[in-house]
Amino acid sequence: MELLCKYSVDMEKMMHLLYRAGHWQYAGICLLVLVVAALHFSIVGQPPLLVFDEQHYVPDALSIIEGSGTSIAEHPPLGKLFIALGIFLFGDTPLGWRFFSIVFGIACIVLFYFICRQLQMSPRATFLATFLLALSNMSFVQASVAMLDVYCLTFMLGCFYLYLRGRYLHSGISLGLSALSKISGALGFISIFLHWLVWKRKSPVRFYSLMLIAVASFVLLMPLFDFIAFGHLVSPVERIRDILSLSSSLTFANTSHVALSHPWDWVLRPEMMYYWYEPRYIGAISFTIWIMIIPVLIYMIFRARRGDDASLFGLCWFAGTYLVWIPMSLISDRISFVYYFYPTIGAICIGLGLGLSQLLDIWRDGREGKLRWVAGLAVPVYLASHLAIFVILSPVFARWIPLPFADIFAP
Repeated sequence: MELLCKYSVDMEKMMHLLYRAGHWQYAGICLLVLVVAALHFSIVGQPPLLVFDEQHYVPDALSIIEGSGTSIAEHPPLGKLFIALGIFLFGDTPLGWRFFSIVFGIACIVLFYFICRQLQMSPRATFLATFLLALSNMSFVQASVAMLDVYCLTFMLGCFYLYLRGRYLHSGISLGLSALSKISGALGFISIFLHWLVWKRKSPVRFYSLMLIAVASFVLLMPLFDFIAFGHLVSPVERIRDILSLSSSLTFANTSHVALSHPWDWVLRPEMMYYWYEPRYIGAISFTIWIMIIPVLIYMIFRARRGDDASLFGLCWFAGTYLVWIPMSLISDRISFVYYFYPTIGAICIGLGLGLSQLLDIWRDGREGKLRWVAGLAVPVYLASHLAIFVILSPVFARWIPLPFADIFAP
């Protein structure tokens, strides 16, 4: 009897702990992160060959480890150093190539969650937005391969979060690290500058110091990272000149690739870019996100005009990381791919999270009518569709699920 009573007490304590864990404000994001991490590591060895641009970055990382320096001069060194560190720790294996991409991809999810909370989005809207980002095809695939974009985006999101918290010094350093991972990380400054210009316009000296700190961290840290990569000091002025020159030399006129696309194509028509065929690695804006880009922008404009900071920041994020590509492409004719939209997906997810949460409010307000039930059905149907598209496109389930209508969406 005493043993039975003790067992009952222990079960009661366990149920109480489970109840508290289930109502913990971070329970949802922790579960989401664990699921995404498990999916990533379940396919980290598939395929055991180099996927898409891994064919450039992994050999370059091996060259760094061997002391021969880097041969891909059009990109700054930081992202390649993370790939090299993974190989150093885990060997010249798929785990070594992709380990830090996965870690940084998971960090993107967490940072995005806290950016939404810092923008005063409700816990429900924040989780919905984070769910959509974490299970968007392009976000998952870019964090599954040894490319530079995931490192660039992680530091960019760090810059956004620190800026929103008013920590301009650290935000500038994070922005510099983003550009040191991939030069396009500098576009993050456009987003926060537009937001500051429209919304805050406070502490101009502190804000302009952010830009100076970003430039200083880029210029001063590049020789350090280049020294690690090359084994000797390299002039930062020469490196910046080489990066800009080599990057601008790749144009639609002199480069051919089956997946080349202009920035306006990413929004006007769905595209799928194959990184690998078996198992399939596909870079695509999930259809559930792509089809909502324009409606979400209109919705965020409406909310921003009514003083909603989250919508305004989403619009500035979209403008800084996507819209600038259009004049850049028209002026320079520089090549671009659909995965260049990867840093912008979070901006659309902010608007989607706000919109879906508002639909749930309509459903829960208790009023009868068709609108209430349409709103109540729209949210689960949309989320289920998003999850279904993730399953269909994801390399995790590629060997069991055929890809329908693949030719329709090919570039």
